[in-house]
Amino acid sequence: MEFFPKLSALSLATLLACTTVTAQTAGPAVAAADALRSAAQKAIVGNPEVTARLNALRASGAAIDAARSGLYPRVDLEAAAGRTTDRISTRNPEGQSLSRGGVALSLSQLLWDANVIRSDVDRLGHDKLVRWFELMDASENTALEAVRAHHDVMRQRTLVALAEDNYVQHRYASTQIGSRVRAGVGRGVDSEQANARLALAESNLTAESANLHDVTARYLRIVGELPPQRVGRSAASNAGLPSSAGEATAQAVQASPAVSASIENLRAARSAAQGREGAAWQPRVEARLRTGTGRNFDGVPDQKRDTSAEIALNWNLYNGGGDQARIRQAADLVNQAADQRDKACRDARQIAAIAFNDTQKLVEQLQALDRNVLAIEKARDAYRQQFDIGQRSLLDLLNAENELYTAKRAYANAEFDLLVAQARTLAATQRLSTQLGLTRPDAGMAPSGWRSGDDAPTRCPTLIADAYGSVPRGELDARAQRLVQQAPPLK
Repeated sequence: MEFFPKLSALSLATLLACTTVTAQTAGPAVAAADALRSAAQKAIVGNPEVTARLNALRASGAAIDAARSGLYPRVDLEAAAGRTTDRISTRNPEGQSLSRGGVALSLSQLLWDANVIRSDVDRLGHDKLVRWFELMDASENTALEAVRAHHDVMRQRTLVALAEDNYVQHRYASTQIGSRVRAGVGRGVDSEQANARLALAESNLTAESANLHDVTARYLRIVGELPPQRVGRSAASNAGLPSSAGEATAQAVQASPAVSASIENLRAARSAAQGREGAAWQPRVEARLRTGTGRNFDGVPDQKRDTSAEIALNWNLYNGGGDQARIRQAADLVNQAADQRDKACRDARQIAAIAFNDTQKLVEQLQALDRNVLAIEKARDAYRQQFDIGQRSLLDLLNAENELYTAKRAYANAEFDLLVAQARTLAATQRLSTQLGLTRPDAGMAPSGWRSGDDAPTRCPTLIADAYGSVPRGELDARAQRLVQQAPPLK
């Protein structure tokens, strides 16, 4: 009697193609490319992290206008009414009280401030570029997170389907063996073994179902809506990927918004340092004009109007060494910004190198896992036949079934890991949004002619990481062959 019937509909290829949907849903499946594009587009349009960066960019533009206003004239209108009592001894009678009131108009114009305001405007201009690059980075990262969330949901649906099939197979075996034991043609220990493996299969199914809930909740957080119930199978593609690790890391540094933002942050720190130095060592000069009219105007008896014009200079000569301390602080902040720029460059190279390497190694891993699944599947089928004629124990058969489930699960994980690695590589080189055909919120806001110039990272090694210590596969095969030759002859 065959306790584990071979179900052709649950073969690996069919399973991976069909288990991205739940059994209860109906209707045509959404194309994988359309589902990916839709999820990523909705994420970068409605995700709060992206919109927060967009609002920060808009606020930085207003900050520039506010700082630039200090270069223009300032006009103030004053109006006051009240009563004044003074104690001027030369006035008779002493202790005279005055009822006063009036309106005055004053105008002031900055003539010189050692370019403090211009340095501040320049600093805020660089800060605006930082906000723009941060928006770019947030958009690309959010698109990547949406793609990752989509693939994780599809992955868990596949794993749930595998766990369901594993549970069905063990439930069938447990039922059949229980029937044989009750009929007196089976052993009780076989029934216990089957029930134990059934409990493990049920535990695996519960765990995979819980994981599916978690990744669906994460998809909802990133995209803002639940994933489609039926989605076609995603296929790996090399479109848009760099051809080598060196190309991937070079493109990552050149296109990375994080690196560009760190460069602009360095320039902003320099502008702040220049403004701080000007404010410390040079005076501030203003032109002022004031005219007003009223009754006892400005508290002066019988004064009806007053007009004044002056040039005012303010020059701080000593304030306890605070200016020197702030200059040193600004210089240290410039050095810190340079450090952060070089760190951003190293981070960008690392992310791109690891992602690209994953796209290469996972292809090799999938080939090995495919051979593993096919071999275990053949072994499981042989174990079934041997069990039916009493040449294999039930434990052998149950072990083979679990091993096949584990192999299929590893293959499914590697397949989706490859899809995520390809998306990570595209995002690291700023190509993911373009490859998906997305419209980003920063479209049309790009600065024209931006260059890193002399502010490019200086402590960012251009070496390519290699798997140092990894022995070539051919050498490992040769070592295995030598062991075969050294082994004693078979008896």
